[in-house]
Amino acid sequence: MTSYVKIPSHLRPSDPQGPDLLTQERESASFDVKELTLLLYGIKDLERYHKILNIIENDPVFDKTNIYFMGRDKLFEYTIKKEKRLVQLIKENKWNVEELQYAEWFLDMPGPFGAHRGMFIPTLIGHGTEEQKKKFLIPAKNYQIIGCYAQTELGHGSNVQGLETTATYIPETDEFEIHSPFLTSSKWWIGGLGRTATHAIIMAQLKSNGKDYGPHPFIVQIRDLETHLPLPGITIGDIGPKFGFNATDNGFMLFEHVRIPRFNMLSKYCQIEKATGKYSSPPNDKINYGIMVLIRSLIVTGVRVTLARAATIAIRYSAIRRQFIDKDEPKKLKDGRIVETSVLDYTMQQYRLFPIIAQSYACFFTSKAMNNLYTKYMEQSSDGNYSLLADIHASSSGLKSLTTTMAVESIEECRRSCGGHGYSSFSGFVKFYQDYLPNTTWEGDNYVLTQQTARYLMKTFRKVTKNPEKYASQIGTNPTITYILQYLNEPNQKCMATTPLDFNNQEFQLKAFRHRIAYLLANAVDQIDNQKKSWNSMLVEINRISRAHCQYLLVQNFITALQHNSQQQINDESLNILHNSTSLKKVMTSLCNLFVLHTMEKDVGEFLESEYLTSSQARLLRTQVYNLLKEIRPNAVSLVDAFLIPDALLSSALGRYDGKVYETMIDWASKEPLNGIILNIDPNNNNTILEKAKL
Repeated sequence: MTSYVKIPSHLRPSDPQGPDLLTQERESASFDVKELTLLLYGIKDLERYHKILNIIENDPVFDKTNIYFMGRDKLFEYTIKKEKRLVQLIKENKWNVEELQYAEWFLDMPGPFGAHRGMFIPTLIGHGTEEQKKKFLIPAKNYQIIGCYAQTELGHGSNVQGLETTATYIPETDEFEIHSPFLTSSKWWIGGLGRTATHAIIMAQLKSNGKDYGPHPFIVQIRDLETHLPLPGITIGDIGPKFGFNATDNGFMLFEHVRIPRFNMLSKYCQIEKATGKYSSPPNDKINYGIMVLIRSLIVTGVRVTLARAATIAIRYSAIRRQFIDKDEPKKLKDGRIVETSVLDYTMQQYRLFPIIAQSYACFFTSKAMNNLYTKYMEQSSDGNYSLLADIHASSSGLKSLTTTMAVESIEECRRSCGGHGYSSFSGFVKFYQDYLPNTTWEGDNYVLTQQTARYLMKTFRKVTKNPEKYASQIGTNPTITYILQYLNEPNQKCMATTPLDFNNQEFQLKAFRHRIAYLLANAVDQIDNQKKSWNSMLVEINRISRAHCQYLLVQNFITALQHNSQQQINDESLNILHNSTSLKKVMTSLCNLFVLHTMEKDVGEFLESEYLTSSQARLLRTQVYNLLKEIRPNAVSLVDAFLIPDALLSSALGRYDGKVYETMIDWASKEPLNGIILNIDPNNNNTILEKAKL
């Protein structure tokens, strides 16, 4: 891209230089960065990573040089070209799902085909019959048709049961009539619908023989395959500019008595009988929950990467950025010159950023645990055993809520930690934050989801309290039942810590989180059951319960990964690397301690309320958090390097690997198209532009 301003070529940043500073940081690491990267990715995924990244980085269609200067029309045009090229690469390279996921991650450009790949095709696979797959799935995989998933409406989002679009069976013609009876029935926010999709999976209220059977999925062709115009009876449009995701054509859609064949109701689990309209219900109403668990476990995996990306930018920039001279401990160059202090050396900056690094690693181990639990559930459910489902559905709901909220807050904290430059698009935070933010709403609003988690936990608390002997055998295998039984046996348990270092004891840590969540549960159940408080009046406490439970899961999974009996064989590649490297295990233990204790400190009121901690112990806890910041400081840059977030994905002048922050900031600024315009500022002359610069 052309520069509109000529920057004097002899100028360079004042010493010390960014690349030199990052080199010094990397030399101070106490562990092998490549070894930690291998732990995070594994050998096969790391090979896949480099193979896909090489293809993406060397394809001119994916060049993002101009991305920060595009208006929505140009951005959408760029994204369509990107989507088409990506489809070509999928076919040329025969990419599988995992390879495609890497490609989409590196591209970092949510586009109009995203819902086609992420929702339309998976729903056809999960809910379509073999005949339906032949008709719709094959052309969808070949991109002969482009689909979207139309559930949310203008008037309803979280309350899926309240959707207003109807699908009424007409036995005389063996068809369904899709209709939008109200303005609020309009499908809204549907990704890829605005200008792109030819087909949609519509969630509509199934009606047959005068009975309502709730929301069901129907596949509807919505545009002509030749003209790409909406079909008769269907009104479609783009919903307009949004906070983020502006490269995606989120759309709205209304139906005016549109007829579709009965065949188009996705019927793997539910059917309407021809002519009679008789409804056949699914063999097990728990089937859909398993799919939601999988999606939410993938979201937690995405949180880990999101936190890693934000921390990478903020940590590298903080290591380079220097502000003020520390009179107590002045920094000196090799030639003796006193220089300003690295922002990363200030305790406040460490307190803001190091816990975010720890959060990312905590989410890594929890996402692994969730995936393993989901695999176990699928094995059991194939034999008709759904005993794990209630617990993992509740936990995955709460974890989705907790971790995506944590990610959004952490992106903003990292951005603000970069000072004024964090406000620039060149920081890499602005579009990143905007595009990530919907994660707190889609796949379940974060506040609504906590009710699902808390409702299950309270139900479990009541059952275990009523008959504790019945559940005693599940101690150690079911985390929820474990902490409930331990609380019932010792409701007045106290923390035994007498020094800051005592808080590094992992058993102390686990007991603290178990006692806190069990106390909150017991208190809430008492208020609802005995004090007769309404559910609505308890919603804030319900949110606390879900949060506490899921924080406990993150803590437990992190600690469990670090604990290993030397007599046991390790089959997990990541854990094998961890437990065969003393240096890696040491730094991971420091991060685990920081994650646990910082989480406790931020919510210390609940630990004090439950009387597990005293006020003097809370001060010891805070002291140990500060001690851990010092412990982690030498490894900070290397810990984010291990995430292996490529510069092409960061799209950040501040977080680039080579440390050339200031050179890049001024180079990118010189390419701002506004710099190519000479303005006429005479208020008496209505010509805005005097002339455009000649390049």
